[in-house]
This record gives sequence, C-alpha cells and structure tokens, in this order.
Amino acid sequence: MLKGFSRNIKPLELLTDEQVSVIHRGTLDVLETTGLTFDHKETLAFFTDHGCKVDFNKKRVRMPGWLVEDCLRKAPSSFALKARDPKNDMRNGGNVLYFANTVGMGDVDLDTWERRTPTREDNINSLKVLDSLENIHNIGCYTPYMEIEGIPPCMTMAEGMADKLRTSSKVNQEAYQQDSEVFTIKMAQVAGTQLLGTVDPAPPLTYDESACKAMYRWIEAGFPVDIGSGAVMGGTGPATIAGSTILNNAELIGGVVFAQLIEPGAAVQMANFVHPMHMQKGHPVFGAVESALHTAIFAQMFRHYGIPTHNWLGFTSGKKIDFQGGYEKSMNALVTAVSGVNLTEIHGAIYGELVWNPVQAVIDEDVAGWIGRFVEGVKINEETLAVNLIEEVGPIPGFYLNTKHTRKWWRDEQFIPKVADRESYGEWVKTGKKDIITRAKERVAELIADYEPKPLTPEQDREIDAIIGEARSYYKQKGLL
Repeated sequence: MLKGFSRNIKPLELLTDEQVSVIHRGTLDVLETTGLTFDHKETLAFFTDHGCKVDFNKKRVRMPGWLVEDCLRKAPSSFALKARDPKNDMRNGGNVLYFANTVGMGDVDLDTWERRTPTREDNINSLKVLDSLENIHNIGCYTPYMEIEGIPPCMTMAEGMADKLRTSSKVNQEAYQQDSEVFTIKMAQVAGTQLLGTVDPAPPLTYDESACKAMYRWIEAGFPVDIGSGAVMGGTGPATIAGSTILNNAELIGGVVFAQLIEPGAAVQMANFVHPMHMQKGHPVFGAVESALHTAIFAQMFRHYGIPTHNWLGFTSGKKIDFQGGYEKSMNALVTAVSGVNLTEIHGAIYGELVWNPVQAVIDEDVAGWIGRFVEGVKINEETLAVNLIEEVGPIPGFYLNTKHTRKWWRDEQFIPKVADRESYGEWVKTGKKDIITRAKERVAELIADYEPKPLTPEQDREIDAIIGEARSYYKQKGLL
C-alpha cells in the first residue's frame, strides 16, 4: 500500500469552535429551507421515501436536519482503494496526504506557448510520466487530456480509461459524461481495480441527471465516491468566502446524504474547487489567495465531520511555466496540505483546466516532494537533538560532515528535488546554464525512454477492447458517432 506522506504537524485552523458551529447551522438551514435541485425523477421519489420534503414541479429536495446529521455520522472517516498492483493500494483519510495529477483540455507548445490538441501518443506518454513519478499516488480523472486528436468527444472517457488501465497500475479517479461510467466501471472490474468515482453538483445547489445516475452506479459497483463542487465566488456563489463556504458545504453534504441513503456507510470523499471571479472580466481566477482561505475552512469543516477531503487547487492563472504559475500553485498547494486535506492535485496544469503538460508535471513533482517533507515535520528525540554530539564537536575547528550522526541522518532529514537546480553558480555556467524547463524536458524524455510497462493480461486486453466496442455501439445508437 502507498503510504503517501504522514502529516505530523497540527493542521491549520482559521475558525474558532463557535464559527464551525455557525457554519454548520447555516448549512443545515440551507439544506432544510432552501434545499437542493435534483434533476432526476427517480431520485426525487427516492428522497421522498426517506423523509425529505420534495417539490416535484421544481425538482427541489429539502432535507431535515436530523437526517443530515445522521448521514454525516454514517460516512466513514477513511476508506481503502484497490489498485491494479497491490503495492499501489491507498487508504484515504486521517493524517495521510496523497497527491494526484490535474487535467487539461489540451497541451501547449513550449516554444510558442500556443495551445494544441494532444495526440493519442502524447496522452499515453504523459501517462507513462505520471506513473513513473513517486509522488503521484493517484491518476486523476480524464486521461490526463480531455481532448485527444482523432477521438470523438463521447469516446474520450472510455478510450482514456483504456489508456490508463493499460499504462498505469495505480488507482484511477474517473468522471462521467453521457453514461461513460457504465463502460469505465466494466473496464476497472476487468482489470481488478477500483475507481474513485466523481459526482459533481453544479453550483448553485443543483445535481443534474447525469450526476444522480453516476452516484447510483459508483456505489452499486462498490467504488468510493468523490463528491466535488466549485462555485465561482461572485458568480455561481456568494462573493464572500464565508457565504461560498455555506453554499459549498450544502452542495457537498447533500451528496453525503444521497450516498448514505443509497448505502449506509458508503465511502465518500469531499472535493473542493471554489475560486473567485475576475470581477472586471467575468471568468474564474485560479491560484488566488481567496481560494486558499476557502480551502483552509473547507478542510477544517470536514475534519469536524470526520470525512476525507480532496482539493483541486493545482491550477493557475498563468499561461506559461513561469514564476506566476509557480507561486500560485505552490502556495495554494502548501495551504491545502497544512490544512489537513488528504488528496491534492497539482501535477501538470498550466492555465486552469485548459492547458496541461508533462514538463510542468515533473516540476510539480518537486513541489509535491517539498510539501510532503514539510508536513512530515521534525523528529524530536535524544538522537536528533544531538546534544552529546554538539559537546563532542565543540566550537571551530569542529565539523559535522565526518561524523556517524551525519551519515546516518542526512538522507532522512533532507528532501532532494529531481529537476530543481542546486549546483553552485560556477557549475551551472559550466554545464550550459540550463533553466528548470530545460531540465524538466530532459527528465520527461528520460522517464518515457526508461518506462517499464505494466501490461494487462491478454484476456483483460481483449475484454477491454470488447467494452470499447460496446461503447461505440451505444453512442452510435444515440447519434453521437
């Protein structure tokens, strides 16, 4: 099982106990008084059968406070995820921190910084890179590309899942579109793995038909559900961080109630993607400090509820691999980690969910390692305090390099990045003055060249091909192919 990083520091807490209670009461009020829209007739009837007040004309479900709190108690505080290779199994929850990759609609030319549509080969090579990175514990939704040259949009999820299962033996997340989860669930079952299935309410306060169907399907398959929402503050959510926290809480907890009514004890994880709006331009702002503040509160609330958490804050507003992208991504990722979130996505995104590149992913691998080392904290014991050693070495000309203590401890204490430049200035000049993008390009090429595949069995391959054929037939009948 992948151990991830053990968080040995006290989580950041921005809220007082009274403020936690105020947000909780506000959330219950929204769920009971305002309610959520569920745009699915069978789900409306389902909630009626479980004591909710349902307006079938408006498709509105109002959940009584006692039911909400009962369902919150039933949600487990951690859950296991089965990978294709047992050494890559995961257990989300508690004080564990895992990392996953982000996603993007397309790729980018690193010379011109123009977007381009990735090929199938680009997609597979990117998966090879992600599978090779030590701090990628979980392969994210999509492939990592949402658009692939030559693949019809309706087939992207199914074809992408086939690529993921044939390339990586790690746990996969998976989204849904136009019933794609019907086919990706079958593929995962053939490969002997579980998916972390997503269900995403649409702010404000709405579960569409596809989200409702996906919830039933993931749970019936025995897969944990990652319930994620992301209002745009000032657009699809209140302009205030506190108000958007109430809205986000209601959307996510409404999903917890839904899942626990389907199957008490169903494994769920809460995912957060709240951003402010650019109030002059009208689009979301990625990498903002307001997102970090919201994340810290989100994490504190769901620690209070005892439910694992997931954050999608690896996106930036920068358009290049540059300092802006670096600080926006790193600062949000660090706040996410020290706030107690269990799974965070940072690898690969350049601008929002629009652009993704493996060169960025290997740079972000260093960021993940740095953050992971930070949350592991400092060991304090007689040996690490080194009082006797300090006495032994004494003042100048005393030196610590040649001591047994240094030889024993330095590797445990120091994080060593893979692509960051740590040479002296003179060595940097002599070796060609390479910047981090050049070094990361070389690292990507090495990972692809050295990649050792983890193939499925021939029978599994044939069954996945057959499922792809089923998907194509289904979408042809729907007029999408």
